[in-house]
Amino acid sequence: MAAIPEFDPNVLERICEVLADTSSGLTGSEIGKHLGLLGIADPMPGMTKRVRLFEALRLRQEQDRCGNLVVAFIQQTMSPVRHTGSKDWFENKRAELNTVLAFAGYEFGADGQIRVRAAAKTIDQAEQKAQRLRSELLRRGVHADVLKFCTAELVKDDYFHAVLEATKSVSQKIRDKTGLGSDGGELAMKALSLGQVGVPFLAFNSLRNDSEKSEQSGLMNLMVGMFSTFRNPTAHAARINWHVTEQDALDLLTMASFLHRRLDAAARTPRTA
Repeated sequence: MAAIPEFDPNVLERICEVLADTSSGLTGSEIGKHLGLLGIADPMPGMTKRVRLFEALRLRQEQDRCGNLVVAFIQQTMSPVRHTGSKDWFENKRAELNTVLAFAGYEFGADGQIRVRAAAKTIDQAEQKAQRLRSELLRRGVHADVLKFCTAELVKDDYFHAVLEATKSVSQKIRDKTGLGSDGGELAMKALSLGQVGVPFLAFNSLRNDSEKSEQSGLMNLMVGMFSTFRNPTAHAARINWHVTEQDALDLLTMASFLHRRLDAAARTPRTA
């Protein structure tokens, strides 16, 4: 095999995060097994899975001065024959890997092989990404106000603009229902906080007891957290410095869907009138 250039540490770290994800990735014993089969030293077996795998592949890559064994590890652990009974897992992991590998100029195929590829630059390629995102969101049953942001124009490079526009849509719905004029976390707190009078502009329930008031505050904080985590960095950071992966986009858009549904059902209070 021809020498494969070393993977950028950021790309390698994300590959390891996908393969060794806490909830859906390889187990610790599987990582140890496959490292051993490939003759890759396992210098940090006691560390968390992602750190352990990253250090093992990083050190071997530095030793070899090429990324061949990184590719070999991906192809071995993701060999289709190993996942004949878990097609959904395989396809989800393949999509996650391809989101990362695209930044290194590679693609992991359904046949389990990694090939050189160009970054998505055409409308056709962008539409494929948009369709994949939309299909997964449809499977999750997300709100219609979120689906409209899964367009080729928004995801042609990465999912940055789909994320940004989805968070904007939540703010817009609050403004539409309250008439308030601010934005982001400030708007959420102003519209949903109980405040000194104990009545928000929009209420998610009757606010008759501590449990219902706690739910109101919790949903407000969830909304503020979404704006702080996603809206503020994407709105103010240079786009090249804020990469949104497909998995990040799916999770955020699902969260936005939940918030849209709760806002749809929220009641205006006398403060709104």
